[in-house]
Amino acid sequence: MNVKQTAATAPRRLKMGLVGGGRGSLIGATHYRAATLDGGVALVAGALSSTPERARLSAADFNIARDRTYDSWQEMLEREKALPADERLDLVAVVTPNHLHFPVAMGFVGAGFHVLVDKPMVHTSEQASRLASAVEDAGTILAVSYNYTGYPMVKQARHMVREGLLGEIRKVVVQYHQGWLGTRLEETGHKQAAWRTDPALAGPGGAIGDIGSHAENLLSTITGLELSELCADVTNLVPGRRLDDDANVLLRFSNGARGVLVASQIATGSQNDLSIRVWGTRAGLIWHQERPNQLEYIPAEGSAQVLDRGSDHLCPAAKRASRLPAGHPEGFLEAFANVYRNVSDAIRARLEGRTPTELELDFPTVHDGARGVYLIEKAVESSQATQKWLPLHPLR
Repeated sequence: MNVKQTAATAPRRLKMGLVGGGRGSLIGATHYRAATLDGGVALVAGALSSTPERARLSAADFNIARDRTYDSWQEMLEREKALPADERLDLVAVVTPNHLHFPVAMGFVGAGFHVLVDKPMVHTSEQASRLASAVEDAGTILAVSYNYTGYPMVKQARHMVREGLLGEIRKVVVQYHQGWLGTRLEETGHKQAAWRTDPALAGPGGAIGDIGSHAENLLSTITGLELSELCADVTNLVPGRRLDDDANVLLRFSNGARGVLVASQIATGSQNDLSIRVWGTRAGLIWHQERPNQLEYIPAEGSAQVLDRGSDHLCPAAKRASRLPAGHPEGFLEAFANVYRNVSDAIRARLEGRTPTELELDFPTVHDGARGVYLIEKAVESSQATQKWLPLHPLR
């Protein structure tokens, strides 16, 4: 926001509601901080837990008024849609365990609310197709919190691919390694481990859904390649676990390029080791999430270059995603906030009666979410099949 704007001319803050994310949830506080970082969004309502008492206590933690603290998402939906247009919520963030994403998102989209939903978007491709149709019918915005694509240097990498600086893309390797599920943590009362390893709550994919979806979105965002086939080995390496904790997927793309996607939550000692390597006919790129402010560019001829977030030569999307001067690190929370800022700016543009700009529309959409769900589904199917190469026909 321009510091010269007065209170009279500054755009009003959007009103956000949160479904899920109460006490004991790391992701609820993360969404709250990301949404409000730039001052354009206020959290004013919430159905923060499936337990009414916990929902009320959690709402107090976020300073949500009692009259907009709801015991269930259904109550929140009914009461909020009954409010006058200038009082009701502008945006609803869905940060529940995965099994609730579909009914909650469908309910609010159907009532005309804009929605941001955590990944993976829903459990099945059939649900994804229905949700995409509902969004189209309602004319609302639905975004998916693939927050790693909010990093400035990811946007710069995408720009360089689009501009042809890598030539034709021939090979992509994307890897996401974590080690936190290397033991049966779900049996110790650990809430996050418990629902992420329960197929009824998490869906058909464990690691492939929880972090493999991030890897797929990073790959697709940067390269723009269209997946055509895959061959997957998706398994649980911790004995007795009900969902996969390790996934290795071979990828084929419609332009003939090849790829590898690895998602593991039993990589001992790893924290959030997400990285991508892209090779084209002219150059290659390397980006690491744990060192997000640098992007390596390796041309076929000439010296390798390390681009940093403070460079004057970054593309407009990367510059828009940067807040601090060169030499001041930006990280996870700022990247997450970039998703919220673009979503909220796109909503605000509609409220102002104008078409959002390309930069304001730079966030993962319902179609990105549907593509990720389809990959999870097909990876699990491929791993269980004797025929290992299965065709992909992503939702368009």
